[in-house]
Amino acid sequence: MFTIATWNINSVRLREGLVARFLSEEAPDVLCLQECKSPVEKIPLEQFRALGYTHVVARGQKGYNGVAILSRLPITDAGDRDYASLGHARHVAARLENGVTIHNMYVPAGGDIPDREQNEKFGQKLDFVAEMRDVFHADNPRKSILVGDLNIAPREDDVWSHKQMRKIVSHTPIEVDHLLAAQDAGNWVDVTRQDIPAGLLYSWWSYRAKDWDAADKGRRLDHIWASGDIANAAHASRILRPCRGWDQPSDHVPVLASFDL
Repeated sequence: MFTIATWNINSVRLREGLVARFLSEEAPDVLCLQECKSPVEKIPLEQFRALGYTHVVARGQKGYNGVAILSRLPITDAGDRDYASLGHARHVAARLENGVTIHNMYVPAGGDIPDREQNEKFGQKLDFVAEMRDVFHADNPRKSILVGDLNIAPREDDVWSHKQMRKIVSHTPIEVDHLLAAQDAGNWVDVTRQDIPAGLLYSWWSYRAKDWDAADKGRRLDHIWASGDIANAAHASRILRPCRGWDQPSDHVPVLASFDL
């Protein structure tokens, strides 16, 4: 059995202490980070290695994006893909010794206007997710886990108000359709919702709210998917809401799941 966590850390160098605290308190076997905002050589690995996370596969760039997989278990680099030809560090894959491939993804946020004619970033987001769909369709995932900040909250109970969010980037019908098409193409199972099938569930709360906890206007943007052949091995899904209240927090919190593999 192993436990995997995903967390958009919003600068791994700024929040090195929070990552170390999380690793100390929760001790997942694998932690996938997004929005590291650091070249690979400047990711502060010393403290993580001291906690037992001696295996690292990462892709980085200065100041933006960046994805990293930290592991207590041996992993090998399984490559990356430049989705939508953006030239961004938004995907990296690693393989565990048991043959499971982990894909760590950071889908573009898509800007503020949900119209690709008015907003280039929204078009890039749709193209990114459409390419995910095409890749999964062409090479159907087997023994794979996909995690990350997918920047889309697909279900009505993945946002604080479905009615008020339908025209807000991250929950618009076209984004949801694109994400569900990608999920369907790969026969991916949304592990979090397999374990927690009903009820409001969030992994992100805006910095703009004076009191994020009281306002509770969250969205479930961070996901753990499993390919259909191993989805039944997943269990114990959790979203660590309290991390949003830590000092100088990320606006995202960790999402975890365990696999009997």
